[in-house]
Amino acid sequence: MPAVVCVGSFSGIRALWEGRIQKHQEELKSENDRRTRASVGQISNVWESRIQLSRLKEKVSNEDGRLILRIEKEEWKTLPPCLVKIPQLQEWQIHRTGLTAIPTCIVYFTNLLVLDLSRNSITKIPREIGTLTNLRELLLSYNRISEVPAELSTCESLEKLDLSVNRDISDLPSQLISLARLVHLDLSMNQFASIPRTVVELPALEWLDMGSNRLKELPQDIDRMQHLHTLWLQRNEISHLPDSIGSMRNLSTLVLCNNQLRGIPKCLQSLSSLWFVNFRDNPLELQVTLPRCEDEEEDRELFGLEFMNAYIEESLRLGTTD
Repeated sequence: MPAVVCVGSFSGIRALWEGRIQKHQEELKSENDRRTRASVGQISNVWESRIQLSRLKEKVSNEDGRLILRIEKEEWKTLPPCLVKIPQLQEWQIHRTGLTAIPTCIVYFTNLLVLDLSRNSITKIPREIGTLTNLRELLLSYNRISEVPAELSTCESLEKLDLSVNRDISDLPSQLISLARLVHLDLSMNQFASIPRTVVELPALEWLDMGSNRLKELPQDIDRMQHLHTLWLQRNEISHLPDSIGSMRNLSTLVLCNNQLRGIPKCLQSLSSLWFVNFRDNPLELQVTLPRCEDEEEDRELFGLEFMNAYIEESLRLGTTD
């Protein structure tokens, strides 16, 4: 008996097979296109990274044997990852660039001595900052920072910390007391309602600016700050000075203008190192006029040390001194 050939079955199988082949070819083409795009993208990223690295290297200079990255008034809202290819940098001087964040790759820059990112738009100090154990200066004024991480306390070499004009910082972590080498601290133009205990107990602090905050009083044990020689307290709401301030034997500069002081305490005359004070724009109760000097210079400080002593003497005469 002759074989029966089912032409319809063969044509159906052929169509199915051709459809699968076409689909497979389309998938191969799609995959090849994707790989081509990825390859082009990778090449593009590599070239972009090289261009950025070249731009950065142009801004690196060697000044007195120190490698410094200096960027001024250019738009760099973020720092590119390729920056890690210059780990030997010892200073970052990046100002007015619109920078919004300190990159976490900061951990690779263990040689950093100075990190100056003043006048940018930084909102946060990353915890990774604590890996910079050689850092001596951290300058972050004129940014938008509101909190300071406890990890900053492990920057054991830190000598100068500037957080001024961030406007929203109101406290410091207690761990910062371990910054045994910190001598200069600027917290002006923020939201401190009191001088933090951490600040009072810093063992080596010599220079402190807490002007333009919301201070109403000073710590009763402010004399613990025995190394302090400069204290700026302008533009606060301080109405009284503790007697203990008279025991700050190294204090040479005391600025108290634009506060709410109604008197000047006699204890200030015990400050043997004091050579500059300023009581301007306080609601002092007594009217004290300094005697005229024939050779008086134009820049004579009308509310300075001479005024302070004259005010205290007048208070003693009237029996109104603290």
